[in-house]
Amino acid sequence: MTKLLKKSFHTGTVKKSVKIKASKDKVWRKVSNIVGLPTWLVDVKNTTYLSKKKKDVGAIRLITFADGSQIEEHVVAWKTGEYFTYVATDGLPLRVYVATISIKPKSKNLVELTWQSYLNSKKMSEKEFTEFLAFMGSFYEASLENLKALLEK
Repeated sequence: MTKLLKKSFHTGTVKKSVKIKASKDKVWRKVSNIVGLPTWLVDVKNTTYLSKKKKDVGAIRLITFADGSQIEEHVVAWKTGEYFTYVATDGLPLRVYVATISIKPKSKNLVELTWQSYLNSKKMSEKEFTEFLAFMGSFYEASLENLKALLEK
């Protein structure tokens, strides 16, 4: 007899950082272009605005991945040159996804960029959620490495 996996809601966080040898302004220009993702985010095919607003609170983007899946995200907090926070409203196996990308200068030409998120799942097994968190962590890491390589050219 197979044991049924209990499906429930799970909560977790993902946090990854990278040090980039570039000016704070250069790094901010890159990450604050919220539709510039195809140049550094893993497996992104296209990103488009769903709002007239291009920056700051209220900007909305639609991300299309190589496999055809899409995620809609809304910017909910913004401090120019320091951080922005966004929520995914559609496209993930989650009830809640809130993420912040922040920049801390370490010296004139060295910044630490941190990408952290809070997630609350739709009903899934604990194993499914653990695997999803691991996937998100490796997605963040690979994307941040792409960003670092791009900005340190």
